[in-house]
Amino acid sequence: MNTSITMTTHAENYLSERRQLGFGLRNPGYAVLSFARYIDALNSQEPLTVEMMADWARQDQGHSDDPATWARRLKNLRSFCRYLQQFEPRTEVPDDSIFGRVGQRLAPHIYTEQEIIDLLAAAHNLDSFIPGLRGATYETLFGLLASTGLRISEALHLLDSDVDLKTGMLAIRQTKFAKSRYVPLHPSTVEALKQYRSQRNIHIPVTDDTPFFISTRGRLLGHKLDSRQVHRVFIQLREQLGWINRGAHHGPRIHDLRHTFVVRRILLWQAQGMDVDRQMLALSTYVGHAMVTNTYWYMTGIPELMAVAANRFEAFAQLPEVCHD
Repeated sequence: MNTSITMTTHAENYLSERRQLGFGLRNPGYAVLSFARYIDALNSQEPLTVEMMADWARQDQGHSDDPATWARRLKNLRSFCRYLQQFEPRTEVPDDSIFGRVGQRLAPHIYTEQEIIDLLAAAHNLDSFIPGLRGATYETLFGLLASTGLRISEALHLLDSDVDLKTGMLAIRQTKFAKSRYVPLHPSTVEALKQYRSQRNIHIPVTDDTPFFISTRGRLLGHKLDSRQVHRVFIQLREQLGWINRGAHHGPRIHDLRHTFVVRRILLWQAQGMDVDRQMLALSTYVGHAMVTNTYWYMTGIPELMAVAANRFEAFAQLPEVCHD
């Protein structure tokens, strides 16, 4: 390794380049900088080895003795180590053989159409100091998530000026991965948002900076909805509705509305006989995935789509062999 440049400088340069490409790297960034400072403190002139990395991984702030925790810390170093190989080709890259594989994504709860209908109806009936406004807020919020696949954070950060109901378009600004995008809306969704906006505007003054979804509680009236409060309300409604959990998490989540949107869209394309592969990039862009591979995960990670993947493989396996003379 070039001794004139500290490992911390390499780490800062690496993170700067990655963030310019749109990667947030909040937690991985902490890990990479922590590792770089650890290596600088060793003052070693030798190429980086997996033994050095493993020693660092075992020294997390929580003093964990769980190999899964160490494995997650090591995973954060892989891309950084590949980056360092341009300066020192003998830099080693850690793999799963050291502490084992990091846990895979858990299958979400995929909502049925009736479950979504029941959720919106229960939200509509929420009590409020202002008759109907709290219920309308949560009914519209959950309905928007179900019909667009937005992240909950994206919906809660919407300003009134981000919601263009004349063109039927949402502006999602500087969200996860520091990317912005526009999200077209179905006419039925546009109509629901219009009704909510009209009801909301009776109770608050509106400017371009007004949150689209507002709190309705006392002095907080007109302020942005708090995500923790939204999750508390959702859990209340979930328990009230008594859903049977079909996912691998502790129970159905708000985020599972996003998963459901993606799964239903792929199933619809399959039913319509469309080429799913041709549509996946558009779907990935629509939901704001940084990489299309994150969207393809559904094909193997979600039980409802396993049949789609199996049918595609079966069709591929039945293709005639090409003879090469």
